[in-house]
Amino acid sequence: MNQDEETLDRFYHGKILVYQPRKGYRFSVDAPLLAAFIRIEPNEWGCELGTGCGIISLLLGLRPFEGIVALEIQERLARIAQKNVYLNHLEKKIFIIRADFMKFASRRQFQVVFANPPYWRATQGHLSPDEEKAIAKHEVKCDITGVMTKAGELLEPHGRAYFIYPDHRRKEFETALQTTGLHLKRIQLVYPRPNRPPRFFLAECSFQAGQRKILPPFFLLDEKGKITPEAAKIYAGRIDD
Repeated sequence: MNQDEETLDRFYHGKILVYQPRKGYRFSVDAPLLAAFIRIEPNEWGCELGTGCGIISLLLGLRPFEGIVALEIQERLARIAQKNVYLNHLEKKIFIIRADFMKFASRRQFQVVFANPPYWRATQGHLSPDEEKAIAKHEVKCDITGVMTKAGELLEPHGRAYFIYPDHRRKEFETALQTTGLHLKRIQLVYPRPNRPPRFFLAECSFQAGQRKILPPFFLLDEKGKITPEAAKIYAGRIDD
């Protein structure tokens, strides 16, 4: 890819640098939201299903963990993700594999599995003529049940799986979980601002049954349209403040 076809963006006040396509699929606010929601411990391995340019694994890269295997089916995005790993000196922690995660076979199971998967059904909404965008945004290569099934296959018995989806798919998400043996343990609704319907939900799942915890609502903007302190904290990477 020609350098002019990429942008170089800074996150967490310049602690993380990320190349992404100038045209094609570009991530949005959901990436730092999911990164902040994920809990990963120093001795744990994670697996990301569909890393794109690597943004979520890269944002996690400032925290201690054993390693993350980040899977990406699209050649160009996998190549950019690998470049981003080297750019941020994370090649000993994050390992990019170009693969269809639905067909990925691993000799290990992971303590943490996470995904920011396609939000729209293949038959829903406008399918972009740009193949890269279409695969990233629509369920062209996998559906919500497939994502949950693969997460369950890769997750160790006491592990945790993390997802972000648009709120209108919450019922489908919970139905898909039932086919895998996973249980919803924590959920948080993300609102664009007060007095608006939720935009996303963040979910933590595991194989351990029990009562789910509903976290306080998260607002991106306040009543005046300004970024909330909670959102500003996430955008700055101050996860542990």
